[in-house]
Amino acid sequence: MTKTIENFLRYIKIDTCSDSTSKTTPSSMKQHDLARLLVNELAALGASEIVYDEGHCYIYASIPASKGCEEVPVLGFIAHMDTSPAVSGREVKARIVEQYDGRDIVLNERGNVVLKVSDFPEIAQLKGQDLIVTDGTTLLGADDKAGIAEIMAMAAYLTEHPEVRHGKIRIGFTPDEEIGRGTDHFNVELFGAQFAYTVDGGALGELEYENFNAAGAMVTVHGRSVHPGSAKGKMKNAILIAQEFQCLLPVFQNPMYTEMYEGFYHLDSISGSVEETQAGYIIRDHDRELFEEKKALFLEAVDFLNKKYGEGTVEVDMEDSYYNMREVIEEHMHLIENAAWAMKKLGIEPVVKPIRGGTDGARLSFMGLPCPNLCTGGGNFHGRFEYACVQSMEKVTELLVLLAQKCADI
Repeated sequence: MTKTIENFLRYIKIDTCSDSTSKTTPSSMKQHDLARLLVNELAALGASEIVYDEGHCYIYASIPASKGCEEVPVLGFIAHMDTSPAVSGREVKARIVEQYDGRDIVLNERGNVVLKVSDFPEIAQLKGQDLIVTDGTTLLGADDKAGIAEIMAMAAYLTEHPEVRHGKIRIGFTPDEEIGRGTDHFNVELFGAQFAYTVDGGALGELEYENFNAAGAMVTVHGRSVHPGSAKGKMKNAILIAQEFQCLLPVFQNPMYTEMYEGFYHLDSISGSVEETQAGYIIRDHDRELFEEKKALFLEAVDFLNKKYGEGTVEVDMEDSYYNMREVIEEHMHLIENAAWAMKKLGIEPVVKPIRGGTDGARLSFMGLPCPNLCTGGGNFHGRFEYACVQSMEKVTELLVLLAQKCADI
């Protein structure tokens, strides 16, 4: 078993689920359990400049430049330690399906949990390779412990092979990416890299430098509760007005009907009563102009209902979350060209596509650290059908080593 896979199987045993309801950083203290392990492992493999921000659970470390490459631009690799709160990451029981036969995989016979090719047809392309899966009761944690495992294996390789030419490599591990707070306390100046890659993507070959522009909005509808027997002309049902608000948004600009570069409005939560109802939305579009138009239409719907039912009936709290990193990366396209070159060198077909979501790299890019995203070799993230491909993960480790070398050749 390679170092990459050994790392991964060790890391996924540690529960690092983040908590969106928490106000602390990290949002769950158990993320420190993995952080402390990583700090010790970095020290053991010979990394330098190790900084453990115990207050916020960030890790920074360096692999010193090889002799003669001290002036090469500093390159960073970043991954996040937390796993999604969508499904439990506690007591992950992983197994390796060797030489996968291309058929359905029974994850849990007792619970009738089956990873079906009909539901996830992309797994059939991995026939003949080895897949790491769960027992169907938890997520796996490949998002993003696969990225961590690959970065750590790269670091070990570079320290064990001083003959490999590379500039200074910076390593960063962050908390709370899954709840959108991964870069809240990231110290770009301390990190000290000119460029970086997040290793937080999916299938082998994925190379991403575009993501959604994103905003979150909470719509609060103030109603008036009156006994339904005498409600005529008096009751104002906040639940129905919230439904009416949703109906004012374009029907097909909905995640269920969109793909690739198509944006959407997503009603993510709704709760309340006749007296008051709250609806949580996320608004997304790759195009900044269309993104602004979506937000404007959203506010127009609020104004329309306030004119209809009375000023103050509907309130909205809207805030931008992140922007499309393409605006930054377009000025540094050598990062994409280098990654594509390295992939082809390793026999990997680059698949450049937009991220239909966000990434730490998006916010970091606007914080002054251009940071596109690389694949990890995992799939079906955030659920019990998550998997990771052994051969793909090993290739990603090779990719990171080659990128470190490529940067030294600039």
